Amino acid sequence: MIELRDIHKSFNSHYVLRGVNLKVEKGESLVVIGGSGSGKSVLLKHIIGLLAPDKGAVFVNSTELSLLDEEGLKEIRRKFGMLFQSSALFDSMTVWENVGFGLKRHTHMPDREIKEVAVEKLKMVGLVGVEDEMPSALSGGMRKRVGLARAIAMKPEILLYDEPTTGLDPIMADAINDLIIKMREELNVTSVTITHDMKSAYKIADTIAMLYNGVIVATGTSVEIQNSADPVVRQFIEGRAEGPIKIEGRNR
Repeated sequence: MIELRDIHKSFNSHYVLRGVNLKVEKGESLVVIGGSGSGKSVLLKHIIGLLAPDKGAVFVNSTELSLLDEEGLKEIRRKFGMLFQSSALFDSMTVWENVGFGLKRHTHMPDREIKEVAVEKLKMVGLVGVEDEMPSALSGGMRKRVGLARAIAMKPEILLYDEPTTGLDPIMADAINDLIIKMREELNVTSVTITHDMKSAYKIADTIAMLYNGVIVATGTSVEIQNSADPVVRQFIEGRAEGPIKIEGRNR
């Protein structure tokens, strides 16, 4: 479904990706872990075609993104839904208008039908009776779920999750994890999640890949990652300050 081949990316003289190779099979749930600033979000932007690699190629459904014009990229992006870290809701729009934003822009559906779809998707993520509320009236967990409802509104084949549990209490974070699993099972989507929340990673992943120093240093199932002998992987999953992973201002 998705393949990254030898992806390199730098910004000025700062190298972020140094040769990333990664495959995501159809229907698979891949979780990319790594520290803050390791390039996880940059990797996600390459998958959806918002960034082009300096070297290497990104394929979605066997189509190389760099060969597409803007219209071709737009068509590919319609296969994706994305849950942003901060939910990224429009404060001036009601909940249903947020959920139906993509339908409003990319279809000719009347508002009445868009609202019906929005209410249906809100029910899927466990929200009932909030469609006419403004985002400011919702809790953080509810905003995340509205963001997820928007991500699935256009029936995507691929869902991207950018730190989906960040800023949530443990109970709500687990509820979001359950929703991610539910979306995969009910919608049969392929998903890519970036996170540093290991509890979430272990629960939702078929495969976990660790990004460190610009490359994928380990790939495996949750059990394989938990049992890894790699000192970089062990330091990260155990959350230890001491180890081979350098922390800014330390280990120099």
